[in-house]
Parts: sequence; structure tokens; C-alpha cells
Amino acid sequence: MRDIQRFIAGFRSFRNEYFCREDSPFCKLREGQNPGTMVVACSDSRTDPSIIMQCEPGEIFVVRNVANIVPPYESDTGFHGVSSAIEYGVKHLRVANIIVLGHSSCGGVDALMHADPAAAGEFIGRWLSVMKPVRDEVLAHFGSPDKKACTACEMAGALRSVRNLMTFPWIAERVNAGELTLHAWYFDMETGRLLSYLPQTKSFEPLASPCPKEE
Repeated sequence: MRDIQRFIAGFRSFRNEYFCREDSPFCKLREGQNPGTMVVACSDSRTDPSIIMQCEPGEIFVVRNVANIVPPYESDTGFHGVSSAIEYGVKHLRVANIIVLGHSSCGGVDALMHADPAAAGEFIGRWLSVMKPVRDEVLAHFGSPDKKACTACEMAGALRSVRNLMTFPWIAERVNAGELTLHAWYFDMETGRLLSYLPQTKSFEPLASPCPKEE
């Protein structure tokens, strides 16, 4: 109950900040949303993109799932929660950017790398299997699922999700027309850095420096 009471107190603070003032942003937001960017992020409780990027309500359209995975385009009768959110963001909201936000110490990637049946559970294992080719490539290079290999898989997974975005025909069309830009970002919780993949260097480069060291 302590958490619930804290959440209620948090809502009161949110309400006072965003609803009770005369220039409330929800005067416009209640009429509809018009975010310019979509973020595909992990469900991990430590990696809320709105907090990491300090976004205001209405700024980003977010879909979160285990290991921030974008599956490849499939037009069938299955249930496609992530794909439906992407479709809404691209076709209806007309976002100009899609960011796939990976992160360090990802439990989903760790389960994938170690092929842990307990962690895979009833549904997680099948979901993570989308990234099995990435895991196999990383293990072929590193040999064992150590910390460096897991970091490499986290980054490579974000890149694979960006490539999977391009399998959606209406995304590829907008990207090729210069109307949509795709980004692979990586949040390093150990250093406090945010990295972005640059095709020019074929590596993840920092967008912001780490925390300054105390003298």
C-alpha cells in the first residue's frame, strides 16, 4: 500500500503541474496528440524514455516491450501489438523520427544470451527468438556470453530492430522519401551516457558525455 499511496501523491503533483495552472498543456493535448517522434523502448523499469530524455506530455509516442524489439513485418492473422503501435505512429501520427532505445543490463538480452529456460517463461522465449540470429552472430564472435558479449548483443539488437523497421513497406517508403528518420540509441546505465549508432563510423558514439568526475 505504501507504493500505491506514493503513486497517488505523485498524481496530485502531476495534476497540479500540468492541469491546474492556467496555461495547462492539456488545454491543447486533450484535443489530440501530435508527437514528432516515436520511441521503441524496453519495459525495464529503469529505462523510461520520457524520464531519460526529460520529455513533456505529448512529445513522444512510446511503445515498450521486453528488450525493445521490433519484429519484422508480417501480414497475417496473428496479434501484432508492437506492429500496430508502429503503424499508428507512422501512418496516423506521421512521426518524423523513430528511435529504438536499447540499454545496458537488459534482462531480456541476458536471458537470450544464456538461453535460460526459466527466464524465458511461457511467452518471453518466443518473443526473444526474434533476436536469435543476433545472439548467434555475437556468440560466434565472442565465444561466450560474458558482459562484453551481452553489451554487443544489446547494441546489435537495437540495430536489428531498426533494420526490421525497414521491412515495413510504408516505413521504407517514407524513409526513402526523406520524411522519416530511424535511429538506434543506447542508454548506458553504468556511465550515464546516451549513445547513437553512426553509419559513418559503424559504431555507437556518445550523444552526451558521462557524469563529470568529482575532484
